[in-house]
Amino acid sequence: MNKQQLWIGFALFGVMIAVELYWSWKKQKKVYNAKETASNVFIMAGIMMLRPISLAWKFAVLGFVSQFKVTTIPTNVWTVLLAVVVIDFLYYWQHRLYHEIRLLWTIHNVHHSSPWMNFTTSFRLNWLGPLVSPFFFVPAVLVGFNINAILLFFTLNLFYQFFLHTESVGKLPWVEGWLNTPSAHRVHHGSNPKYIDKNYGGILMVWDRLFGTYQEEVEEVRYGVTTGFMGHNPIKVIFGPLYHYLRGEFVREKHNVPEAEQPTVPESSEPAKKAKPTTSTRPLKAFG
Repeated sequence: MNKQQLWIGFALFGVMIAVELYWSWKKQKKVYNAKETASNVFIMAGIMMLRPISLAWKFAVLGFVSQFKVTTIPTNVWTVLLAVVVIDFLYYWQHRLYHEIRLLWTIHNVHHSSPWMNFTTSFRLNWLGPLVSPFFFVPAVLVGFNINAILLFFTLNLFYQFFLHTESVGKLPWVEGWLNTPSAHRVHHGSNPKYIDKNYGGILMVWDRLFGTYQEEVEEVRYGVTTGFMGHNPIKVIFGPLYHYLRGEFVREKHNVPEAEQPTVPESSEPAKKAKPTTSTRPLKAFG
């Protein structure tokens, strides 16, 4: 993506955040917290400042691997569609391993550590993530996909996911369980025992259904991590888990966490009580 496209993207993000803020105020949902939002924006600003370095690193890694590719896949409509599916498949495994491998979870933890769920939650991406992510897309390079296409579709995959970080959209009939939706992604951010380590797909839920990690939204989602609220300091939430891991103190999310050990809302700044998600098959209007 060039600078103009990035600015257009961030302008769209700004509009969506403003609309969600209005919806939150109008419906008295209060899904935003000022300190948390500031922390999320700070994290995204850091990502953008580091973007030239991270892009150079990604091209270096994938460029080195490209000399070993077995063929070159031409670019046309069909191969573009195939590339989108392949990148989403590789993203599924990247995302899943980020959760299941304790060291990688120290990187991904920041994205799950907020007790709030809104569009700015999508900004909570670890600054160290780009050091690891290109290695998951090596298979796409080896089979012949263009490096620029791989990085573009990975970026678009993340762009799509921005719109999933919201409570303003209910279940979407027909596509639930097949496409990643706000409902499916709320489950992914849940610390409920039923929801931990579920719904890894970026765009498609097909991989989760295929590999047994799909979970429908069936109960109120409790956001955050089972290891507790870390505060609003962006440096702490980014590097704290890795620091504790190196000291041998870090614990990954666990299944079947007792109710008494579920994460609690910080006393100093309590998010609004979440309305229980509907299980109706009727469509729910966004921002309605």
